[in-house]
Amino acid sequence: MERIMLGDVEIIRVMEWQGPFAPARAIVPGLAPEAWQAERDWLAPDHWDPAADQYVAALQTWIVRSEGRTVLVDTGVGDDRERPDTPQFHRLRSDLPARLAAAGVRPEDVDVVVNTHLHVDHVGWNTEERDGEWVPLFPRATYYVPAADRAHAERTQPLMFADSVAPVLRAGQAVLWEDTVRIDAQLTLEAAPGHTPGSSVLRLDSGGERAVFVGDILHSPVQFRAPECSSCFCEDPAAAAVTRRRILERAADTKQLVIPAHFGGAGAAEVHRDGERFAVTRWGGF
Repeated sequence: MERIMLGDVEIIRVMEWQGPFAPARAIVPGLAPEAWQAERDWLAPDHWDPAADQYVAALQTWIVRSEGRTVLVDTGVGDDRERPDTPQFHRLRSDLPARLAAAGVRPEDVDVVVNTHLHVDHVGWNTEERDGEWVPLFPRATYYVPAADRAHAERTQPLMFADSVAPVLRAGQAVLWEDTVRIDAQLTLEAAPGHTPGSSVLRLDSGGERAVFVGDILHSPVQFRAPECSSCFCEDPAAAAVTRRRILERAADTKQLVIPAHFGGAGAAEVHRDGERFAVTRWGGF
């Protein structure tokens, strides 16, 4: 397991899956192919395979230990899920619970689950199948679910909603929130719409050190150089671009470590302003 300390908060990175996902130009459709080539030296090989022109993605869950509680940020794809629209995730077998156990986290140890938004690769291990029924995997946890995504996801992603979100709602373990919600004195959830209606970020502030878990506000570090370009998965690309710039400006100005959901390699970066763009000051410690 890869881990760092920020102030009094421990962060552990647990990888579910990593590999080539799709042509780079399809992932960030507003970005010219030569823009990837211009950043080749630091995009390859962790974020882009130039020989195949493939975007390289990582799926990961973050364990955050804060104020004596265990928080999970996003829960990946899950095992044996019907995901016919995404071949890489269809009936995937990753056994993330075993990987969490290797980091010292059993399902009953988890106090809080944060779903930064309701897409298939962020909610899958919310649940497990038991006796033919989907039930919450983390029996003691409070699940923070963006209210703005609830009805939208049920309508647009019925398979995902049925196996990964509805069981948590039925169990009474979900908090449907909007705007801003404080998890504890060091962790705050904030709305960051655009990627989905309820897309959010989790801010960490402890002992003078800061980080922001940005979910899918960023898919690739190439977007540091072109923050106006949204991914093909953003449901409102214009709003996502506004949100992305706002999040990155604040991160640059306050030295927040930016922790996206899908970065491989170091997994996180500290950034600074470079005119209208952003540049990596240093890669994170994962």
